[in-house]
Amino acid sequence: MSHLDQVPVQSGFHARSTGAEVLADVDLAGKTAIVTGGYSGLGLETVKALAAKGVQVVVPVRTPDKAEAALADIAGDVRAVEMDLADIPSIARFANHVAGALPKLDILINNAGIMACPADRVGPGWESQFGVNHMGHFALTKALMGLLAAADAPRVVSLSSTGHKLSPIRWDDIQYEATEYDKWQAYGQAKTANALFANALSRRLKVTNGLAFSVHPGGIFTPLQRHLPKEEMIALGWLGEDGEPSELAKQGFKTPEQGCATTLWAATSPLMEGKAGVYCEDCDIAAPTVPDSPTARFFGVDGHATDDEAAERLWDVSEALLQEA
Repeated sequence: MSHLDQVPVQSGFHARSTGAEVLADVDLAGKTAIVTGGYSGLGLETVKALAAKGVQVVVPVRTPDKAEAALADIAGDVRAVEMDLADIPSIARFANHVAGALPKLDILINNAGIMACPADRVGPGWESQFGVNHMGHFALTKALMGLLAAADAPRVVSLSSTGHKLSPIRWDDIQYEATEYDKWQAYGQAKTANALFANALSRRLKVTNGLAFSVHPGGIFTPLQRHLPKEEMIALGWLGEDGEPSELAKQGFKTPEQGCATTLWAATSPLMEGKAGVYCEDCDIAAPTVPDSPTARFFGVDGHATDDEAAERLWDVSEALLQEA
């Protein structure tokens, strides 16, 4: 796959479609799923929609008490198991646990993430956004490959973002060891990594008829914004001077119910068969970014996030980093 594969399929859904609408005619009986970050924001809505269709859902949780409260009212087979994406040994423990609890894994949704947070280090010294958003999910997916292989045509969805446009992979200094940390550039790099990961993973799932995709869920107010001061969100145009959502946000932002729709569409739609590794937005495959257009900042996918060679290079780098952890 490459930029040339980024051709919309006219799914019949749109930016305002909800997760429930996307799944309405999909039979998911007997399916199993893991959703990271599944107890708040988009992840919680993703779990609700899957559980409502009879999917057995496992949610990795960093804070069990908070997760228990958030998941308590969901009807269906939903269970929480402790895990921290910033802690590689905890990921291994989680994977070992679910390997004994699940016969197979049909859907893996790598949804959790952090955004534009202060400089921090995780694992063996990784920059935190790259470490949590990419390396944590890389380690988790690798550890679950056996369960994915046991399923019939499994799917993995990696949550990227239009934020990928902020930075390609900074090959010379991924961890900000030699250059000054920039929280938005670091977020962009991590979201590019999420897209490239799906690209490379799709080739490794071919032997089991599996598919991997990346998605931009849309702009949504969720706990993802917890590190942003109100003043910065006003400067970005997300909030008005009164601290309430701006007209831009009201018109352009999605509800969490709408925000989970592209993830669920990519995880289940028959239209995605044969479309391995593509980047999606608004319940469809995204078209390549149109440079210099008024919408270039918000829509489409940049070439650096769909490049096969970059995807393979990142996979090799990630393998080496994981061996150090």
